[in-house]
Amino acid sequence: PQTKEAIAHAKAANVPIIIAINKMDKPTANPDLVKSGLSELGILPLDWGGEYEFVPISAKTGMGIDELLEIVLLQADILELKANPKRMAKATVIESSLKKGLGTVATIIVQNGTLNIGDNVVAGVSYGRVRAIMDDKGNHIKKLSPGECGVIIGLSEVPESGETLIGVEDEKTAKDYASKKHDYLRQKELSKSTKVSLEELGAKIAEGELKTLPVIVKADVGGSLEAIKSSLEKLRNDEIKVDIIHSGVGGITQNDIGLASASENCVILGFNVRPTGDVKERAKERGVEIKTYNVIYTLLDDVKAILGGLMSPIISEEEIGQAEIRQVINVPKIGQIAGCMVTDGNITRGADIRVIRDGVVKFEGKISSLKRFKDDVKEVAKGFECGVGIEGYNDMQVGDYIESFIKREEQATI
Repeated sequence: PQTKEAIAHAKAANVPIIIAINKMDKPTANPDLVKSGLSELGILPLDWGGEYEFVPISAKTGMGIDELLEIVLLQADILELKANPKRMAKATVIESSLKKGLGTVATIIVQNGTLNIGDNVVAGVSYGRVRAIMDDKGNHIKKLSPGECGVIIGLSEVPESGETLIGVEDEKTAKDYASKKHDYLRQKELSKSTKVSLEELGAKIAEGELKTLPVIVKADVGGSLEAIKSSLEKLRNDEIKVDIIHSGVGGITQNDIGLASASENCVILGFNVRPTGDVKERAKERGVEIKTYNVIYTLLDDVKAILGGLMSPIISEEEIGQAEIRQVINVPKIGQIAGCMVTDGNITRGADIRVIRDGVVKFEGKISSLKRFKDDVKEVAKGFECGVGIEGYNDMQVGDYIESFIKREEQATI
């Protein structure tokens, strides 16, 4: 479905398409199968008499990358694509999110002009001064030229993916542009007509009988949030539809719990975010259901099951406990050991765990060691301290939460 959608967008925008067939280093690679599938969508390869370039590549070994770049540059020459590096920057926001200690970060690709540190920029209702620019390896750089990608820090809020970012003369101008865009969007929302034609009247009457599933959606980054919202809005049948009463980037907050508890039968859907500490306790007190996911299709499948009443057995998670990391010790030849206080339930050796930082899931894996003082133990209960080692993970920080859980198959109910 994503391939079909990408092709539809590219054709609608009337832009050239180059197809890179990845994973060609595998013995089972079958490029003809890819070509055959795409030809059914109207994308016919040059060697089959079509007009589209197909390039076999391997992201793992680097095979075919040079050829792919040559074809991209050739296409740019044919289209006579040019940019002026001396003008103010114009870029497109690819992805955006909130990060602790950094604030709003946005991944952009510059289309025209040059973006420098210190430039004032505006992207939709977001504005600010560029405080730092990083390349794809996390190295700090001073500027981004036309055609280059980078991550910028300094925007006032998280811009939407696909938003156009432009450089302006000063901060006042940027703030004015953002304020005008905010007012325009608000007026546009308020001015939506409620009048219907005779043809629509029957549908509106029928829609009056629709039941709604109110949801609050939170995700770790803007791109994922927009994809989930777009997919949820398409889910409806003759009896029920999804009503997104609130959405946002970042961890689940106390405000989300309050809003959900004020809305009847509201469910909070989290993608790559998890409730911790006071937020989790308040959800229990208010009886608010929080369902979290790390695969978008799993989230959509669950909502589809609720909407269609197709409550077949599903694989669910049962949380065992949570612990807060209060000290991190680096042990030679072993790695990190986290000194923890169990804040809820039990932490069990060998259990599946996830590391949560500021409400966002950073890692999933298994506990490799569990100790009370110097003794190995099978589990540690709430209120006790313990030392925890995690298989293959050495980025634990003080203040992180470790959540242990087990997966089981159960009959889902609304």
